[in-house]
Amino acid sequence: MFDLEQLIRPNIKALKPYSSARKEYAGSEGIFLDANENPYGTLNRYPDPLQRELKGALASLKGVSENDIFIGNGSDEVIDLALRIFCNPGTDNALTFSPSYGMYDVSSAINDVELIKLPLNETFQINLETVSPYLTDPTVKLIFVCSPNNPTGNCFLAADIKYLLEHFKGIVIVDEAYADFSDEESWVNRIGAYPNLIVSQTFSKAWGLAAARVGVAYANTAIITLYNKVKPPYNVSQLNQEAALKALSHRKKYLLQIDRIKEEKQQLITQFNKLKIVEQIYPSDANFVLLKVKDANAVYQYLIQHEIIVRNRTKLIDDCIRITVGTPEENKELLVVLKNCLNKIK
Repeated sequence: MFDLEQLIRPNIKALKPYSSARKEYAGSEGIFLDANENPYGTLNRYPDPLQRELKGALASLKGVSENDIFIGNGSDEVIDLALRIFCNPGTDNALTFSPSYGMYDVSSAINDVELIKLPLNETFQINLETVSPYLTDPTVKLIFVCSPNNPTGNCFLAADIKYLLEHFKGIVIVDEAYADFSDEESWVNRIGAYPNLIVSQTFSKAWGLAAARVGVAYANTAIITLYNKVKPPYNVSQLNQEAALKALSHRKKYLLQIDRIKEEKQQLITQFNKLKIVEQIYPSDANFVLLKVKDANAVYQYLIQHEIIVRNRTKLIDDCIRITVGTPEENKELLVVLKNCLNKIK
């Protein structure tokens, strides 16, 4: 049976969080002489440490309580804080599937947590037989599930994720950075059903705010309370909160861009199928496509020479490159260069 209290690190349980001036007084009017701020300027006041306005907008959009939302400095903070809250350094482990998002490795290493990486099967799905022995291992506290997965682009089977949630006594983090581009149901709709579920999303991809660094975690109130306890007091700037709010107020633009990206992706896939240099196109539920090509290193370098920058993923998956869907003009230029590429590669 899942027991949140047993998962929390003892020092986190005992932690008394920093009480910031803006947390003690959340009003917007008055003479502010409490936080040692410069009284002059337009950005001289500290931002709302709990991002109440932004949480309110997201709560309305997602149909969840504001108390079940955490706003982070990018979704990388969601990952990092989970490791800090639940994993004892040098003792506990986290688990993920390979290939997947590289920050799981980096954040685990920073926190002195061993990351167990289990290979996905030939269709880039979770192999439940290999993961099952770890579900009852008391040292494994977290499972990271990136769906749609990066760099493969596919969603994991909902039945497999459900199996993890129902059989694992630790925390399952479903990373939905690319979920806006997928037709699969978001796991945000199921946080009430699974007390060990955290869903991570971001404004970096579909909302076009990669420079703003705004990530979101959805989970039950008990977990979100832990996040707010551990996070730095002012982890998301006022500028970035306002950028996210502005994006949310232009939902029609967001939906239009999603449709355009999906249409462009399908057109790219159609054209990729015609290129002799492309050996395989992997199914994608994201805003990118993973291709197996003839000599990925050579293709990557040829594209670089023509100032087209893609990701060379051959170290993760043999002879594969990952291509993000660009504007129609960028995609056309990409296809022209790829058509010429075959003649240049021996």
